[in-house]
Amino acid sequence: MSGFRKKKHSSKPLAEINVTPLVDVMLVLLIIFMVTAPMLSMGIDVNLPRVQSKSLDIAEEKLVLTISDSREIYLNKNKLPLEELTSKLTAIFSNRIDREIFLRADKNVPYGFVVEVMSEVRKAGVDKLGMITEPPEETK
Repeated sequence: MSGFRKKKHSSKPLAEINVTPLVDVMLVLLIIFMVTAPMLSMGIDVNLPRVQSKSLDIAEEKLVLTISDSREIYLNKNKLPLEELTSKLTAIFSNRIDREIFLRADKNVPYGFVVEVMSEVRKAGVDKLGMITEPPEETK
């Protein structure tokens, strides 16, 4: 047995910290923040100042403006020509505090027509214009 050496096991604790897992976690967090930071600044909501205030009507329904693929405009479920859109919205929003409308447009409608409708909505004094979209289909 003289050819075999016995290993000496020291009972002293190791005084060094293993920083490799810490560096790995920090790099993963850095990558996550680098990817998500630009996404956070894309949707900035701007509230326009109001000049006068009206009484709050809790029973206000949300208005949805729909543009079909044949360029027909519907305010909620009522068909409306483009020429009457501004006057109709001005009349509706004259007694409301929350000047918000949601726009749904068929994906086959030309972009120029959607912008034209959005311009008419802005002329009616709408503060917030939200776009309604479909969530992407999940791939299996």
